[in-house]
Amino acid sequence: MGDAVLFELLHLEIVAQLQAEAEAAETQEQGRCISTLEGMGFRAGQGLIERFTRDAPSFKDELDIMKFICKEFWTNLFRKQIDNLRTNHQGTYVLQDNRFRLLTPVSNGKQYLEEAPKFLAFTCGLLRGALSNLGINSMVTAEVSVMPACKFHIVMQKP
Repeated sequence: MGDAVLFELLHLEIVAQLQAEAEAAETQEQGRCISTLEGMGFRAGQGLIERFTRDAPSFKDELDIMKFICKEFWTNLFRKQIDNLRTNHQGTYVLQDNRFRLLTPVSNGKQYLEEAPKFLAFTCGLLRGALSNLGINSMVTAEVSVMPACKFHIVMQKP
């Protein structure tokens, strides 16, 4: 449990530091802040999925991989499974977490709603990196309407 708290605090501090650097520069740097967080998550996701799938059986298809991401990968990272997985069976998946752990510290009302993308960029990178290492090129975006709930939209890119 202590390691989860440490991760949350580290994540908050990384976001704050990158945000402070972006504000010290120009408004153009805001996009770079999110891009940097997403890149950090991408690399972390690649490494974590290698470790988590070491003893796992091979996957049959995309849906099998997404079920693994929602159950095993998410549980290892956030101590709970994804609350809802939806798909159109054409390469688009929506993962819903009704109480996302990295948004909880800043989810007091709607005042931080516009700041939410910064707190989700790392996790978008985690998902994209994990899927990349499993051989799936994807685009991952996040959506928040009521904090701390969020949805991650994953669109598989066809080769």
